[in-house]
Amino acid sequence: SERMTLREQVYAQAALLAGELDGHHQALLRVLCQGAVAVLGSRLREGLTPEDCKADFVAAASLYALSSLNSAEDSGKVEEFKAGDLTVKQGAASLDAASRCLERQAEQIIRPYLKDSFSFQGV
Repeated sequence: SERMTLREQVYAQAALLAGELDGHHQALLRVLCQGAVAVLGSRLREGLTPEDCKADFVAAASLYALSSLNSAEDSGKVEEFKAGDLTVKQGAASLDAASRCLERQAEQIIRPYLKDSFSFQGV
């Protein structure tokens, strides 16, 4: 909705992509979304705001947060990870590959708006 803050929009998008999450993962995703908004916002070209490229910014930040959520849970506790049409069963290597895939998608979306080349790093 128009009244949602940028962080709320990013979280709503990430939660939609993630599917069902328990309370712990919802809280973690909310923090990761806040971090993604801050990191991406700080890397935009001078004169650009997140609102100037809102749809792409929200998409990239939500994918970045999902990638971070995925990385944070690579201890094997997650049995299945979903992001949109992508479903990954438990296994550290496949979870890591999914994380990198999400990062690449986020980077491709946001790259035209960044002041320099940027590679996402997991938290």
